[in-house]
Amino acid sequence: MKRTVIVIGGGASGMMAAIHAARAGASVTILEHTDRVGKKILSTGNGKCNMTNLYQSEECYRSRNRQFPFRVIEKYPVIDTLEFFEGLGILVKNKNGYIYPNSEQASSVLDVLRMEVERLGIRVVCGCQVSEIRVENGHGFAVKTSCGVFDGERLILATGSKAAPGTGSDGSGYELARSLGHTVITPLPALVQLRCQEKHYKQLAGIRTEARLTLYVNGKETDVQTGELQLTDYGISGIPTFQLSRYAAIALYEALFEKRKVTVRIDFLPQQTVKETKTYLESRRRRMGEKTAEEWMTGLLNKKLSGVLLKLAGISLGERMADVDNRRWSALLKQIKEYETVVTASNPYENAQICCGGVDTREVWPDTLESRLVPGLYLVGELLDVDGICGGYNLQWAWSSGALAGMDAAGGRKRYEKGPEMTPHRPQRQGKSRERHRKSRE
Repeated sequence: MKRTVIVIGGGASGMMAAIHAARAGASVTILEHTDRVGKKILSTGNGKCNMTNLYQSEECYRSRNRQFPFRVIEKYPVIDTLEFFEGLGILVKNKNGYIYPNSEQASSVLDVLRMEVERLGIRVVCGCQVSEIRVENGHGFAVKTSCGVFDGERLILATGSKAAPGTGSDGSGYELARSLGHTVITPLPALVQLRCQEKHYKQLAGIRTEARLTLYVNGKETDVQTGELQLTDYGISGIPTFQLSRYAAIALYEALFEKRKVTVRIDFLPQQTVKETKTYLESRRRRMGEKTAEEWMTGLLNKKLSGVLLKLAGISLGERMADVDNRRWSALLKQIKEYETVVTASNPYENAQICCGGVDTREVWPDTLESRLVPGLYLVGELLDVDGICGGYNLQWAWSSGALAGMDAAGGRKRYEKGPEMTPHRPQRQGKSRERHRKSRE
């Protein structure tokens, strides 16, 4: 008799779980609260769907349980993902390790997943809001929804995070996980733009420039990223901003409980060291000292950016560079190499590609994605406290976690010796402020 598996959530990880469970012989039902499955896939890779990345390492995935994500990826690696999608008909395109469908249409990826769901006879119920999950001792799960009650021997939560709620990620899965006894680390926007304190950003909006960004929390270096920086009318954007935004979001959240100052230092000439930049600019000044500051900066940096940096250094646009004193000259060098901006907030969930935080992975088995607290329950994808960097890593996380959960849910629960290292994490009291912070995160 076929095992019954219910998948709550019809996104990337949910469909992956459903397909692998059905292929392993299970009778599968997907419950999706929007009007159709897979909406968020359509927005990935700017509509081109960066499916995965050939370069994989532990550093590409972030979690408070640092080793957990890559243990999952190693169990269902990129080669398995490529074989899976090629088997569905996707011809892949390799762009320096970044993998896309050859059509460069995210809809192609979603279409082949939907076709496979249909081919396997997986039941899909859309517009279905889940209100309660009951654990039936010895008989699986009863899922109460707006469409009735669904019974299953195994249950996979693939409800997504709170990022990009317009695609259906409303955060409802966190409450379902809590109701089943799981700890939820406060979800925060990640891979998102950062808002800054300074007033001159309206003058800089639209500028794109190569830069190195260093994030500081209370003066301590936290993360460094290099790439194309985008300046907006409220702050900073672009891939290097996205990469470090999760650490900024966490620090800003912690500032609600303990004093935190979050700043980003920007190097606008990252291809040169400070010493090399100083030597070059001094040579440029000797050669072109008769030019005005505005003329002298032409060809070095974006004109609007140059104007702001000169003003911050106390140099007027019409002043001859040969007349600039050493104090202001040093200030200009600092603005070019170590421009500092105060981060006041990240953009909201509506602008985020992903969330950091989610269900604590110390309460989940990495080999199968099964709950350590509730046998037969699986948690996958963005619902968990795992977030990847830009470049196809969050989709790879969805494919890997969904596939492992689906196969195990269909095949029966594996038994493990639960030594001390496998004990679910339970936070201990750590003083008043930290205890208050811990309670808010749960």
